[in-house]
Amino acid sequence: MAAPVCIARIGAAHGVRGAVRLWTFTEDPWAVKDYGPLMTRDGSRQFEVTHVREAKDHLVATLKGIATRDEAERLNGIELYVPRDRLPDTEDDEYYHADLIGLAAVTAAGEPLGRVLAIHNFGAGDIIEIAPPAGATMLLPFSNAVVPEVDIAGGRVVIDLPDQIEGDDPSAA
Repeated sequence: MAAPVCIARIGAAHGVRGAVRLWTFTEDPWAVKDYGPLMTRDGSRQFEVTHVREAKDHLVATLKGIATRDEAERLNGIELYVPRDRLPDTEDDEYYHADLIGLAAVTAAGEPLGRVLAIHNFGAGDIIEIAPPAGATMLLPFSNAVVPEVDIAGGRVVIDLPDQIEGDDPSAA
């Protein structure tokens, strides 16, 4: 089975009939119904979205087998995944964030920085997390200025380090 890709996160219960708030990470939020059963990362649980409607900044979803508020409340925070091969193909200059995990991170000069550990979004935009061979991970804005090149076939991302990071020497502190 292809590696799973997180496409949504269940939020708090909505109402008393088992509906949940649903935050989707797909280009088209409504597509969450089109991928078939959604599963937890480890595949131990599956959920079928039976109905969705739009809310202010999220969707409200009904999941098959979830009929009460108590059942819905127990799902809060669960991330929902689908196998990568269920997602639409990307264009030549497009990629899924999941495709970047594990790629080598190098400077524009080709110096190794480490590996891409994760792509996060805490609400203010995407952040790329780089794990160097030693020391603390780096969290950098995932923008064209900081990540000017993504080369999936070549197995690397180019990172243009901001000056305050490039010149920092943590051992000098």
